[in-house]
Amino acid sequence: MDNVNKPHNLAAIIRSCDAVGINEVYAVSHRPSIKTKQHTAAGASRWVRLGLEESIVPIGEKLKHAGMQILVATYRPDSVDFRSVDYTKPTAIIVGEELKGPSQDALNLADHCIYIPMAGMVESLNVSVAAALILFEAQRQRSAAGMYDKRQLPDDVFERLLFEYTYPRLGSLLQERKEPYPLLDENGAIPLEVVNRLTGKE
Repeated sequence: MDNVNKPHNLAAIIRSCDAVGINEVYAVSHRPSIKTKQHTAAGASRWVRLGLEESIVPIGEKLKHAGMQILVATYRPDSVDFRSVDYTKPTAIIVGEELKGPSQDALNLADHCIYIPMAGMVESLNVSVAAALILFEAQRQRSAAGMYDKRQLPDDVFERLLFEYTYPRLGSLLQERKEPYPLLDENGAIPLEVVNRLTGKE
């Protein structure tokens, strides 16, 4: 999210990311007022990790180094229909500021610029709506390719999310204490003595 600054748009994009199984997003802004709003929107989903950054350049370079194609949502003469892109490849999607669109730094990172064809008189969609359309097209392609048939998350991320989903109160407590989560057994349980120690019931 490249300078997306309205809290309801930030929150809606994060929810859409969660809905298609994305667990990591970045919100970029060099303006303190937007950064405050981004912090507010960060609570939109407890399952999506939001990184707040001041520049998109190091993020883009990191993603490129990881082998991702970078798609920037904007209309230009060389933009392609968002449905024509192969989203089964490792992909990062950039959406820009509500009024001005993506920054030049974002455009410089693009492997492709993508647009959503429209038949009416309005020039563009709300950024959160546009993001949702692109994300669900990616989900459609990946589902057809069987990519949702097996877990894609790294083991450490999977174990963290599983614990936080199963034991939300203990998860919050351990986060406050900055303590690691105990391992769950094959039934998803933790020993009673561990629970008692963590909750002070020893």
